[in-house]
Amino acid sequence: MNRINQLFNSNKKDILSIYFCAGTPTLDGTANVIRTLEKHGVSMIEIGIPFSDPMADGIVIQNAATQALRNGMSLKLLFEQLRDIRKDVKIPLVFMGYLNPIMQFGFENFCRKCVECGIDGVIIPDLPFRDYQEHYRIIAERYNIKVIMLITPETSEERVREIDTHTDGFIYMVSSAATTGAQQNFNEQKQAYFKKIKDMHLNNPLMIGFGISNKATFQAACEHASGAIIGSKFVTLLEEEKDPEKAILKLKEAVK
Repeated sequence: MNRINQLFNSNKKDILSIYFCAGTPTLDGTANVIRTLEKHGVSMIEIGIPFSDPMADGIVIQNAATQALRNGMSLKLLFEQLRDIRKDVKIPLVFMGYLNPIMQFGFENFCRKCVECGIDGVIIPDLPFRDYQEHYRIIAERYNIKVIMLITPETSEERVREIDTHTDGFIYMVSSAATTGAQQNFNEQKQAYFKKIKDMHLNNPLMIGFGISNKATFQAACEHASGAIIGSKFVTLLEEEKDPEKAILKLKEAVK
Protein backbone atom coordinates (compact mmCIF):
# COMPACT_ATOMS: atom_id res chain seq x y z
CA MET A 1 0.00 0.00 0.00
CA ASN A 2 1.16 3.52 -0.79
CA ARG A 3 2.49 5.32 2.32
CA ILE A 4 -0.07 8.12 1.88
CA ASN A 5 -2.93 5.62 2.17
CA GLN A 6 -1.20 3.98 5.15
CA LEU A 7 -0.95 7.32 6.94
CA PHE A 8 -4.63 8.20 6.58
CA ASN A 9 -5.74 4.66 7.42
CA SER A 10 -3.79 4.67 10.67
CA ASN A 11 -3.89 8.30 11.81
CA LYS A 12 -6.99 10.13 10.73
CA LYS A 13 -6.81 13.35 12.80
CA ASP A 14 -4.51 16.31 13.51
CA ILE A 15 -2.03 15.32 10.81
CA LEU A 16 0.78 17.83 10.37
CA SER A 17 2.26 18.04 6.89
CA ILE A 18 5.12 20.44 6.20
CA TYR A 19 6.16 22.01 2.90
CA PHE A 20 9.66 23.28 2.19
CA CYS A 21 11.50 24.10 -1.02
CA ALA A 22 14.32 21.74 -2.00
CA GLY A 23 17.67 23.47 -2.19
CA THR A 24 16.98 26.02 0.56
CA PRO A 25 18.44 27.34 2.73
CA THR A 26 21.42 25.33 1.38
CA LEU A 27 21.77 23.30 -1.80
CA ASP A 28 22.84 20.12 -0.01
CA GLY A 29 20.52 20.30 3.00
CA THR A 30 17.33 18.80 1.54
CA ALA A 31 17.73 15.28 2.97
CA ASN A 32 18.68 16.71 6.37
CA VAL A 33 15.51 18.84 6.48
CA ILE A 34 13.41 15.73 5.71
CA ARG A 35 15.08 13.61 8.39
CA THR A 36 14.78 16.40 10.96
CA LEU A 37 11.06 16.92 10.28
CA GLU A 38 10.35 13.21 10.64
CA LYS A 39 12.35 13.08 13.89
CA HIS A 40 10.13 15.83 15.31
CA GLY A 41 6.86 14.07 14.56
CA VAL A 42 5.81 15.54 11.21
CA SER A 43 3.47 13.03 9.53
CA MET A 44 4.02 13.91 5.86
CA ILE A 45 6.40 16.17 3.92
CA GLU A 46 5.87 18.14 0.72
CA ILE A 47 9.16 18.76 -1.07
CA GLY A 48 8.94 21.77 -3.35
CA ILE A 49 10.55 21.51 -6.79
CA PRO A 50 11.80 25.07 -7.41
CA PHE A 51 10.46 26.79 -10.51
CA SER A 52 10.95 30.30 -11.87
CA ASP A 53 7.20 31.07 -12.12
CA PRO A 54 5.37 29.41 -9.19
CA MET A 55 1.93 30.89 -9.84
CA ALA A 56 0.13 29.41 -6.81
CA ASP A 57 2.73 30.60 -4.34
CA GLY A 58 3.04 33.81 -2.37
CA ILE A 59 6.17 35.89 -1.99
CA VAL A 60 7.77 33.73 0.74
CA ILE A 61 7.77 30.55 -1.34
CA GLN A 62 8.57 32.46 -4.55
CA ASN A 63 11.68 33.83 -2.86
CA ALA A 64 12.65 30.37 -1.59
CA ALA A 65 12.29 28.93 -5.12
CA THR A 66 14.41 31.75 -6.56
CA GLN A 67 17.09 31.13 -3.92
CA ALA A 68 17.03 27.37 -4.59
CA LEU A 69 17.50 27.90 -8.33
CA ARG A 70 20.38 30.32 -7.64
CA ASN A 71 21.89 27.68 -5.35
CA GLY A 72 21.85 25.28 -8.31
CA MET A 73 18.90 23.02 -7.45
CA SER A 74 17.33 21.07 -10.32
CA LEU A 75 14.97 18.12 -10.56
CA LYS A 76 17.84 15.86 -11.66
CA LEU A 77 19.94 16.90 -8.65
CA LEU A 78 16.96 16.52 -6.31
CA PHE A 79 16.48 12.90 -7.36
CA GLU A 80 20.18 12.28 -6.76
CA GLN A 81 19.99 13.82 -3.28
CA LEU A 82 16.99 11.65 -2.35
CA ARG A 83 18.37 8.41 -3.75
CA ASP A 84 19.01 6.90 -0.29
CA ILE A 85 16.32 8.72 1.70
CA ARG A 86 14.27 5.55 2.24
CA LYS A 87 17.09 3.88 4.15
CA ASP A 88 15.78 5.64 7.24
CA VAL A 89 12.78 7.88 6.43
CA LYS A 90 9.39 6.12 6.77
CA ILE A 91 6.76 8.88 6.41
CA PRO A 92 5.04 9.81 3.11
CA LEU A 93 6.99 12.15 0.84
CA VAL A 94 5.15 14.20 -1.77
CA PHE A 95 6.64 16.38 -4.49
CA MET A 96 5.01 19.77 -5.08
CA GLY A 97 5.97 21.18 -8.43
CA TYR A 98 4.81 22.82 -11.62
CA LEU A 99 4.22 21.13 -14.93
CA ASN A 100 7.05 22.77 -16.89
CA PRO A 101 10.10 21.19 -15.18
CA ILE A 102 8.27 17.85 -14.88
CA MET A 103 7.42 17.86 -18.59
CA GLN A 104 11.01 18.76 -19.49
CA PHE A 105 12.11 15.76 -17.45
CA GLY A 106 9.44 13.57 -19.08
CA PHE A 107 6.39 12.50 -17.08
CA GLU A 108 7.01 8.77 -17.21
CA ASN A 109 10.69 9.22 -16.44
CA PHE A 110 9.65 11.48 -13.54
CA CYS A 111 7.31 8.79 -12.14
CA ARG A 112 9.99 6.12 -12.54
CA LYS A 113 12.52 8.23 -10.62
CA CYS A 114 9.92 8.93 -7.92
CA VAL A 115 9.54 5.19 -7.39
CA GLU A 116 13.32 4.70 -7.29
CA CYS A 117 13.75 7.13 -4.40
CA GLY A 118 10.45 6.43 -2.63
CA ILE A 119 8.31 9.45 -3.47
CA ASP A 120 4.66 8.61 -2.83
CA GLY A 121 2.75 11.37 -4.58
CA VAL A 122 2.90 14.63 -6.47
CA ILE A 123 0.97 17.90 -6.37
CA ILE A 124 1.03 19.85 -9.65
CA PRO A 125 -1.01 23.06 -9.17
CA ASP A 126 -1.08 23.96 -12.88
CA LEU A 127 -2.13 20.49 -14.11
CA PRO A 128 -5.83 20.72 -15.10
CA PHE A 129 -7.91 17.81 -13.85
CA ARG A 130 -9.13 17.00 -17.37
CA ASP A 131 -5.56 16.83 -18.70
CA TYR A 132 -4.60 14.57 -15.79
CA GLN A 133 -7.48 12.25 -16.62
CA GLU A 134 -6.72 12.11 -20.35
CA HIS A 135 -2.92 12.08 -20.46
CA TYR A 136 -1.25 11.41 -17.10
CA ARG A 137 -3.47 9.26 -14.90
CA ILE A 138 -2.68 5.95 -16.61
CA ILE A 139 1.08 6.56 -16.21
CA ALA A 140 0.87 7.73 -12.59
CA GLU A 141 -1.28 4.73 -11.64
CA ARG A 142 1.16 2.34 -13.32
CA TYR A 143 3.85 3.58 -10.91
CA ASN A 144 1.48 3.93 -7.92
CA ILE A 145 2.24 7.66 -7.70
CA LYS A 146 -0.71 9.51 -6.18
CA VAL A 147 -1.52 12.71 -8.09
CA ILE A 148 -3.09 15.00 -5.48
CA MET A 149 -5.63 17.52 -6.75
CA LEU A 150 -6.34 20.93 -5.26
CA ILE A 151 -9.82 22.31 -4.67
CA THR A 152 -10.67 25.92 -3.77
CA PRO A 153 -13.81 27.78 -2.63
CA GLU A 154 -14.50 28.32 -6.35
CA THR A 155 -14.46 24.61 -7.23
CA SER A 156 -18.00 23.40 -7.99
CA GLU A 157 -19.53 20.59 -5.95
CA GLU A 158 -19.78 18.54 -9.14
CA ARG A 159 -16.04 18.94 -9.83
CA VAL A 160 -15.15 18.14 -6.20
CA ARG A 161 -17.08 14.86 -6.46
CA GLU A 162 -15.48 14.08 -9.82
CA ILE A 163 -11.99 14.63 -8.35
CA ASP A 164 -12.93 12.50 -5.34
CA THR A 165 -14.10 9.66 -7.58
CA HIS A 166 -11.06 9.63 -9.86
CA THR A 167 -8.14 10.31 -7.50
CA ASP A 168 -6.72 8.55 -4.49
CA GLY A 169 -4.53 9.61 -1.56
CA PHE A 170 -6.03 12.84 -0.24
CA ILE A 171 -7.62 16.03 -1.53
CA TYR A 172 -5.74 19.28 -0.94
CA MET A 173 -8.33 21.82 0.18
CA VAL A 174 -6.94 25.28 -0.48
CA SER A 175 -8.25 27.71 2.13
CA SER A 176 -8.77 30.52 -0.37
CA ALA A 177 -8.36 31.29 -4.05
CA ALA A 178 -5.37 33.50 -3.20
CA THR A 179 -1.71 32.45 -3.26
CA THR A 180 0.07 30.80 -0.35
CA GLY A 181 0.98 32.84 2.73
CA ALA A 182 0.46 32.93 6.48
CA GLN A 183 -2.82 34.21 7.98
CA GLN A 184 -3.82 34.96 11.56
CA ASN A 185 -7.24 33.28 11.41
CA PHE A 186 -9.89 31.93 9.06
CA ASN A 187 -13.03 34.07 8.72
CA GLU A 188 -16.60 32.72 8.85
CA GLN A 189 -16.77 32.45 5.06
CA LYS A 190 -13.72 30.17 4.92
CA GLN A 191 -14.92 28.08 7.84
CA ALA A 192 -18.30 27.67 6.11
CA TYR A 193 -16.46 26.42 3.01
CA PHE A 194 -14.48 23.92 5.11
CA LYS A 195 -17.72 22.67 6.71
CA LYS A 196 -19.47 22.39 3.35
CA ILE A 197 -16.72 20.17 1.94
CA LYS A 198 -16.51 18.11 5.15
CA ASP A 199 -20.28 17.55 5.04
CA MET A 200 -19.99 16.10 1.52
CA HIS A 201 -18.51 12.96 3.16
CA LEU A 202 -15.99 12.35 0.40
CA ASN A 203 -14.12 9.07 -0.03
CA ASN A 204 -10.73 10.78 0.13
CA PRO A 205 -9.31 12.37 3.29
CA LEU A 206 -9.01 16.16 3.26
CA MET A 207 -5.95 18.24 4.11
CA ILE A 208 -6.24 22.03 4.39
CA GLY A 209 -3.41 24.27 3.24
CA PHE A 210 -2.58 27.94 2.45
CA GLY A 211 -2.53 30.39 5.35
CA ILE A 212 -1.93 28.08 8.33
CA SER A 213 0.60 29.62 10.69
CA ASN A 214 -0.65 29.53 14.28
CA LYS A 215 -2.77 27.61 16.79
CA ALA A 216 -6.08 29.14 15.64
CA THR A 217 -5.63 28.30 11.96
CA PHE A 218 -4.14 24.85 12.67
CA GLN A 219 -7.03 23.91 14.96
CA ALA A 220 -9.62 25.22 12.48
CA ALA A 221 -8.06 23.08 9.75
CA CYS A 222 -7.96 19.98 11.96
CA GLU A 223 -11.59 20.50 12.99
CA HIS A 224 -12.77 20.24 9.38
CA ALA A 225 -10.16 17.92 7.84
CA SER A 226 -7.65 15.19 8.66
CA GLY A 227 -5.00 17.83 9.22
CA ALA A 228 -3.11 20.82 7.91
CA ILE A 229 -0.34 21.58 5.45
CA ILE A 230 2.01 24.36 6.56
CA GLY A 231 4.35 25.94 4.04
CA SER A 232 5.10 29.66 4.19
CA LYS A 233 5.43 29.79 7.98
CA PHE A 234 7.97 26.95 8.03
CA VAL A 235 9.85 28.32 5.00
CA THR A 236 10.14 31.68 6.80
CA LEU A 237 11.42 30.05 10.01
CA LEU A 238 13.88 27.90 8.06
CA GLU A 239 15.25 30.98 6.31
CA GLU A 240 15.53 32.87 9.62
CA GLU A 241 17.08 30.06 11.66
CA LYS A 242 19.16 28.33 8.92
CA ASP A 243 18.57 25.21 11.04
CA PRO A 244 15.66 22.79 10.40
CA GLU A 245 15.57 21.62 14.03
CA LYS A 246 15.18 25.13 15.43
CA ALA A 247 12.65 25.95 12.70
CA ILE A 248 10.37 22.96 13.34
CA LEU A 249 10.54 23.42 17.14
CA LYS A 250 9.48 27.06 16.73
CA LEU A 251 6.69 26.06 14.33
CA LYS A 252 5.30 23.40 16.66
CA GLU A 253 5.37 25.93 19.48
CA ALA A 254 3.31 28.30 17.33
CA VAL A 255 0.63 25.83 16.21
CA LYS A 256 0.15 23.36 19.05
